[in-house]
Amino acid sequence: MNPPLTDTLGRSLRDLRISLTDRCNFRCPYCMPAEIFGEHYEFLPREDILSFEEIERVARLLVGLGVKKIRLTGGEPLLRRDITNVIRQLVEIEGLEDLALTTNGYLLARHARELHDAGLHRLTISVDSLDDEVFREMNGRDYTTDTVLEGIDAATAAGFHSLKINCVVQRGVNDDTFVDLARHFKGTPHIVRFIEFMDVGNRNDWNLSRVISAREIIDRIDSEMPLEPVSPNYRGEVANRHAYRDGAGEIGVIASVTQPFCGDCGRLRLSTDGRLITCLFAAGGPSLRDPMRAGATDHELIQIIQGNWTGRADRYSEERSDHTDRDGEVHSGPKIEMYQIGG
Repeated sequence: MNPPLTDTLGRSLRDLRISLTDRCNFRCPYCMPAEIFGEHYEFLPREDILSFEEIERVARLLVGLGVKKIRLTGGEPLLRRDITNVIRQLVEIEGLEDLALTTNGYLLARHARELHDAGLHRLTISVDSLDDEVFREMNGRDYTTDTVLEGIDAATAAGFHSLKINCVVQRGVNDDTFVDLARHFKGTPHIVRFIEFMDVGNRNDWNLSRVISAREIIDRIDSEMPLEPVSPNYRGEVANRHAYRDGAGEIGVIASVTQPFCGDCGRLRLSTDGRLITCLFAAGGPSLRDPMRAGATDHELIQIIQGNWTGRADRYSEERSDHTDRDGEVHSGPKIEMYQIGG
């Protein structure tokens, strides 16, 4: 076991997010807009994607360097064939405390039982609205919510008793339906987390005027279902917690735009093609895939990882205002796309 890694700002490496695929069955405008990612779009060929054995090797090394939690993402991770195989491999890594997966939920009903039986600890499902018209607009595929809600029910029945439900809130898109989403899951074990609309990638037409602040989200829910703040579950938790005053559960709000949490960020991302990404808003990072396939030893891979993290100085969300003009447009240079690193 190596000593925990810290970056130039003293932040320790704690969490790893692994993108299993760059493909997705949705075309959400803020991530993978249909006009760009059409039927002829060329995603990564299979040989460019990390194998499960390569993923397990990198994960094992990173757990040895301080990672305690791993989250599997995409694209849509349930599109990765035989996904339960990598789950079984990862849960056996000594020192790993938590293994979670984020999905859009559309394929969840058919996979929920096998995910649980493979040893997956937690699930997060992205649901931007329960209004079918709004949901269709936001998933870009004309899908309704029925299949996703069936997936949530199936996951609960399979043994995932407390789910996280993620909702990206955008002014003029779903800002008139997010309170209904909170109301739907109030009184259940599930926790809805409302996420401020962020300028991830280069193609989501972000503008500051389209951001609904965490304060406004909380105030609007609180006006109908009174809330009170709750202490974080652990250091570095990204969501600000608020419980219903009547004891009927809680919500979370992720305020990356108006209340940046860069100062305690301990997350590292492994892209679908094996690059190390130290920030959601980064342009790229060094490859581990290429050295692995060239015969690199574990020690050599650890040196690449250590150099990448110890030299890290990312704090994009704290600096965003410096790149945002008076019209609300951000000018910060190219960034890696969210579907490549899973948010």
